[in-house]
Amino acid sequence: MDTQSFLFSVFCFLFYFLSGEPQVVEGTRLSWTSSPYGLKPKMLFAFGDSYADTGNTKIAVTRSWHFPYGITFPGKPSGRFSDGFVSTDFVAGYLGMKTPIPYRWRKELSGRVKYGLNFAYGGTGVFDTLVAEPNMTTQIDFLQQLINDSVYTKRVLRTSVALVSLAGNDYSYYIETNGSATAFPGFIQSVVNQLMVNMKRIHDLGVRKIGVMSLISLGCTPQNTAGSSFQRCNETENDLVMLHNNLLLQAVNTLNQQTNSTLFFIIDLHNAFLTVFNGTQTHQGSPTFEKPFEPCCFGVTEGFFCGSVDENGEKKYTLCSNPKTKLFWDGNHPTSEGWRAIYSTPAFQNTLKQFID
Repeated sequence: MDTQSFLFSVFCFLFYFLSGEPQVVEGTRLSWTSSPYGLKPKMLFAFGDSYADTGNTKIAVTRSWHFPYGITFPGKPSGRFSDGFVSTDFVAGYLGMKTPIPYRWRKELSGRVKYGLNFAYGGTGVFDTLVAEPNMTTQIDFLQQLINDSVYTKRVLRTSVALVSLAGNDYSYYIETNGSATAFPGFIQSVVNQLMVNMKRIHDLGVRKIGVMSLISLGCTPQNTAGSSFQRCNETENDLVMLHNNLLLQAVNTLNQQTNSTLFFIIDLHNAFLTVFNGTQTHQGSPTFEKPFEPCCFGVTEGFFCGSVDENGEKKYTLCSNPKTKLFWDGNHPTSEGWRAIYSTPAFQNTLKQFID
């Protein structure tokens, strides 16, 4: 079944259901994200996928280590899935700290582990995906091992917070492996259930607060709007996103009830994205994003992607003249300026406050 037919079937069901080793590049404290609050966590741990990854994913399995990624910051590929910064950089800046280093560089930069670590790997999910990198359970295993090795203690981890990103790779894998349309809502429930288990486990290891990002409107990403020449969102996929986000809210409420706390919360990426996408509010000094469906960097034809080259080394992608004018960098990921606009929305800012309340 092709993707279009698959998603149509899902829509019909939902109608009833819903009525060479590169050098690590450390992020710097972003000048526009300094926290105005006095009490700040001392460590940040990131878990998840490409929306949070700052350089864990191996060069052999990702385009993020190839030109033109990183052309805005740091001027070369850094393993970030963007022309510059990603969500982790902005959250760290909000907390008044430098971006936590990728887990893969913990030995080379051992002096920095006291500020936290980034365990996120691009392309991963709560379950295994087509990307042969550690899923979220394994990422948490890495933190558990560091505790076992006395790199961290539960006492020290009480001064830490966690950023959890789940951008939809589990769902892409489900579609690509011919998952049943009628069983898709049940699969979404299983993804959220596993995410709930993961967040509880992070907390039980000693991390003080855990913020999990809601899903953006995946049907509006360039990958899903390319078929309409970047003109229309795939509303069937957006319906699935709403189911995920509704179940995620229920899961977070349940976790807080079980722990008699408010230690788990949702970072409202969904509404922040819609605010920027619809142009209802932009941050000071931001240009208006041109053609919000259209990415800055995209493959010339189907089968090619941002950064693709052929056997002769000839590039097989188009690149815009100014990434700052685009919300999306490639088929799935915001530009650095896109992330800055998202970060600056009231929806995102108000939920980030929970890290330090």
